[in-house]
Amino acid sequence: MSAADRTSTEQSVITQAEAPSTRRGLSLGSIVLLAGIVMIAIVIGIALARQNAGRPTSGPAPEFPISTFDGQEFNLSDFRGKVVVLNFWASWCVPCRDEAPELEAAWEQYRTRGDVVFLGIAYADNGPKSLAFIEEFGLTYLNAPDLGTRISAQYGIQGVPETFIIDQRGNVAEFIYAGVTQTQLSAVIDRLLG
Repeated sequence: MSAADRTSTEQSVITQAEAPSTRRGLSLGSIVLLAGIVMIAIVIGIALARQNAGRPTSGPAPEFPISTFDGQEFNLSDFRGKVVVLNFWASWCVPCRDEAPELEAAWEQYRTRGDVVFLGIAYADNGPKSLAFIEEFGLTYLNAPDLGTRISAQYGIQGVPETFIIDQRGNVAEFIYAGVTQTQLSAVIDRLLG
């Protein structure tokens, strides 16, 4: 083999060694990255399912005992046969302050009928500030503290205000997140009473 041929062959070998090899399949790093992305998606999916699973938007309303701020004792089931407007609120909540007059106006609209009950639940706000809120807005419907946030947990509260409208059979008929109005409440209550 001549020197020129040998040089050409050496260059060919060097070029092949330097050329990147074409591999098929994923590298270990790509597999680990892909597995991580899948795991994150699964965790997020489970968290979202759990978040929504706790909030009843239909079916039986979770039962609970209650002691109002003025000392009256009830169970939610005591109101069976009536439409119940169950509103979770807090004195420090700005949207709660906006909707308090709407709730009171709706309560005034139905209070003499005897087939509608409004029940406010003070979420994580059980002391003098709750009583000051009730007085400030002249709330005349039943209100109670949620000691230990046990009622809020049963209803899967994500924030306040949240309102559940429960039909005469004790089933959640409507869920309204924030900003409830007298008009909204009247539409649902009238439909249920219809």
